[in-house]
Amino acid sequence: MDFIEMSIKTASEGVDLLVAVLEDMGIRGFTIEDSQDFNAFIESVTPHWDYVDEDLMQKMTDAPTVVKIYPPENDQGHQLVQDVLQKLEELKKCEMAPMLGELSVSFGNVREEDWANAYKKYYKPFPVGERLVIKPSWEEYENVDNRVVLEIDPSSSFGTGSHETTKLCLTLIEKTVNPGDRVLDMGCGSGILATAAMLLGAEHVTCVDIDEHCITTTRENLARNGFDESVCRAFCGNAISDTALADAICEEQYDMIAANIVADVIIAMRGLFRRCLKPGGTLLTSGIIGPRAEEVRQQLENAGFTIRERFEMNDWVLFLITL
Repeated sequence: MDFIEMSIKTASEGVDLLVAVLEDMGIRGFTIEDSQDFNAFIESVTPHWDYVDEDLMQKMTDAPTVVKIYPPENDQGHQLVQDVLQKLEELKKCEMAPMLGELSVSFGNVREEDWANAYKKYYKPFPVGERLVIKPSWEEYENVDNRVVLEIDPSSSFGTGSHETTKLCLTLIEKTVNPGDRVLDMGCGSGILATAAMLLGAEHVTCVDIDEHCITTTRENLARNGFDESVCRAFCGNAISDTALADAICEEQYDMIAANIVADVIIAMRGLFRRCLKPGGTLLTSGIIGPRAEEVRQQLENAGFTIRERFEMNDWVLFLITL
């Protein structure tokens, strides 16, 4: 599968706002090219360098500030592109439009082989919480701390464990999952949360995503960690619009539900969560950007849930919830 490279021209002061808006749409992977960052770097190192290429300096300092995203080259990716274009038109009319720059868009293409190999040199084993360590499948790891090793190959799916929302979920799964639990991973991505739950004692996982590639990757990562297909039910589709899918997911009730998605989807799925969470069970909702947290909290409480605790990491919020 190839990817669309969607480049959005913005202004340096608008990068954080633009990225926050895109993240709230469920987009997690970005490349940011900011000439101000380059200028700051040059100012810091020039006194220590004998020579700096003037042509390169001119090219970089004159370069525009660009935020790039990489939707898949399929129907889902094309729809995401249209959604982003619509959102950009809305941003052009908002009060903060002047700080966002022109928000013009250009397109390119990235091959999956290039994508898959480019990031691997930056993705190394790292600990999460008190017991877990996330280990890329291609890396060696000497487990001197006797941690629970979760081996992952995210491929092109969201879920390396390095994003704040995933770290929050992994940390809370470690604290709350019990031996024998049946777990629902809603928006499973790479399957990292489902795999963590199994490694930490869960008996069975149900995994749901709208991307078929994510379902394949989830099964591969469960197998990579020693779990066969008998421990996992997997569904591909939109459980908000597909009532038959929602009914299939809710054929059983779950001791734990992990939903690392986005605010709007969490709100839309609150009824489904209510149907399939066991009394006394735990619902973990993450992927919520700070400014949307109060809205999500109110909607979940209106649906009959009790917010037990709120956890934050770099303006991302996770709610630990019970019925």
